Amino acid sequence: MRWAQGFIAVDWGTTNRRAYRVGRDGTVDDEMEDGKGVLSVPSGGFDAAVGEIRARLGDLPLLMAGMVGSNRGWVEAPYVPCPAGLPELAARLQWVEAERTAIVPGVCFAEGDAADVMRGEEVQILGAYGEGLVPADGIVCHPGTHNKWIRLEDGRITAFRTVMTGELFNLLKAHSILADLLALPAGVNDAFEAGVRRALDGGELTAELFSVRARVLLGKTKREDAASFTSGLLIGADLRAGLAFAGETGLVAMGRPELTALFAAAAAVAGRPTREVDGETAFLAGAIHLAELLQ
Repeated sequence: MRWAQGFIAVDWGTTNRRAYRVGRDGTVDDEMEDGKGVLSVPSGGFDAAVGEIRARLGDLPLLMAGMVGSNRGWVEAPYVPCPAGLPELAARLQWVEAERTAIVPGVCFAEGDAADVMRGEEVQILGAYGEGLVPADGIVCHPGTHNKWIRLEDGRITAFRTVMTGELFNLLKAHSILADLLALPAGVNDAFEAGVRRALDGGELTAELFSVRARVLLGKTKREDAASFTSGLLIGADLRAGLAFAGETGLVAMGRPELTALFAAAAAVAGRPTREVDGETAFLAGAIHLAELLQ
């Protein structure tokens, strides 16, 4: 019954970590967030990094998810193959300290030539299902650095596809010929919707990206609209791939609100209403449901 007395849930990614102290009644008593992602922890430094969390939030059982369980993290937690639900994750926890410190495994998908992996999103997706925030059968879009399109069947993850939209935008913004244009503010406006439509109409993404600069140079597009158009173009291409995966199923966008809003706006251009679910709420629900399976 150790976990029933309270525990700490940690979402530990590549560049950031967030930890929550969950009380006996399932409410969050305290939390912390910092930029100490797994890539910033030196070799042999995870014991101390975990100690920092307990020093801040209390000497409680610890349930961790995300890249902390990758081969770049603390202890590798092997992937659980699809189909995967909360019971499968709970059965395959990687215990660093018996009954006290555990890492949630990621989920993998392999079928024919298709292959994909995720870490962290599975806790949110299955937590949202456990709380009734998403249906047992449907498609969830999880936007982020590596956007996921995830199929749920009977409350289990059965297939998913990753699209590198966020990372591509960041690379273009930092290192490409479009960097000066992408430094300008981007938002949901007419230029964003035009980019979405261009991608949905089947435009060749790499060619369309170069034309962003050309249209500005030749006066066909306002400079201040370039970032929004590019954002719409990338998200529209992502959406086109996701809709091919989803078919006619209803869509749910889950994650950070500022990102789900962008995908919902793009989906509206495609005539596909999208319901948004907060990723933090879903992560906590998943962590609590997993902890309940340990009692």
